[in-house]
Amino acid sequence: MLNKYARAFFTRVLTPFAALLLRMGVSPDAVTLIGTAGVTAGALAFYPRGEFFWGTVVITLFVFSDMVDGTMARQSGISSRWGAFLDSTLDRVADAAVFAGLALWFAGRGDDLLLCAVTLFCLAAGQIVSYTKARGESIGLPVAVNGLVERSERLVITLVLTGLAGMEIFGIPHIGVLLPIALWVVACGSLVTLIQRVVTVRREAAEADAAEADRGREEA
Repeated sequence: MLNKYARAFFTRVLTPFAALLLRMGVSPDAVTLIGTAGVTAGALAFYPRGEFFWGTVVITLFVFSDMVDGTMARQSGISSRWGAFLDSTLDRVADAAVFAGLALWFAGRGDDLLLCAVTLFCLAAGQIVSYTKARGESIGLPVAVNGLVERSERLVITLVLTGLAGMEIFGIPHIGVLLPIALWVVACGSLVTLIQRVVTVRREAAEADAAEADRGREEA
């Protein structure tokens, strides 16, 4: 849902900025690389130390590069398979960095092995959810389902509630509970999404196999 509405809104907002970067001679691939580096640095430098508010601010500033680079590619007419591959691959790197940073906090000064495990599950589930769609499409299936929690939802839930949890530095009591809530919601939502995609691929594969068998009988 966020992909459908929020992406369209932010694309309109960021279009002038994308045009400016193109006039300056910046390539979409460079924006992709810088954005991923910024997200990764913000997550791994701030989150393991428990600085959730400032870490989220840094990550948010760079995470919009995911929309800027695509807008730049469309404006310049240089969209390519390589660009799409690079963007998708580095998205996985950025997502992993966010959850790895949180896992390091819970494994260290956060001292909560259960939440560390939940965070690692979020990291792994996010990668697998993305893989199921990519793998299904690679064998010729449409994978006609997005699922309950896509990448955009995972990022928004995690970053918003982690950032709010970090506002304990401003003396807001008990707000730190929002981080565990975010992780449990993302973990459960990712599991549901994974099941939805696996069931969809199984159904589509059965339908494709049946259609291919019917064509074989007709040709025989």
